[in-house]
Amino acid sequence: MAMRVWASSTANALKLSSSSTFKTSSLYPSAFSFSKCFSTVLDGLKYAPSHEWVKHDGDVATIGITDHAQDHLGEVVFVELPETGGAVTKASGFGAVESVKATSDINSPISGEIVEVNTKLTDTPGLINSSPYEDGWMIKVKPSSPAELESLMDPKGYTKFCEEEDAAH
Repeated sequence: MAMRVWASSTANALKLSSSSTFKTSSLYPSAFSFSKCFSTVLDGLKYAPSHEWVKHDGDVATIGITDHAQDHLGEVVFVELPETGGAVTKASGFGAVESVKATSDINSPISGEIVEVNTKLTDTPGLINSSPYEDGWMIKVKPSSPAELESLMDPKGYTKFCEEEDAAH
């Protein structure tokens, strides 16, 4: 209970609210919400059960790992990413994230051609921890099958998925 009160007080002090809408950046102008484990889940994104997110904007989809995933990984110390021009396939690995706890493969939630890689992560892998939805994005893809986006979870579905997954562990 004390932890929940502290979290609520901190959120109020920082003017964070699950019901407020504010502009977090030009890339993610939607509101956000907290699940019971206090991971941030943004509206306007799609989520994979393997804890990657997708922001589809025009011809390009930006992909990264969720706040929930980075929280479970701990401090990220190394990121392995593919090269621009390669291809990714839905549910197949395209890279890895190494943290102080473990190394985890990163799966692509959609198929397509890699049009950009976040090279900042090579020198500053901690961006995945500090800004998983903005500065910590991993790759940008031109989707080869935009219909694959429809099979991904919306924010409410992903929040419920995380709560159920955490309760099972």
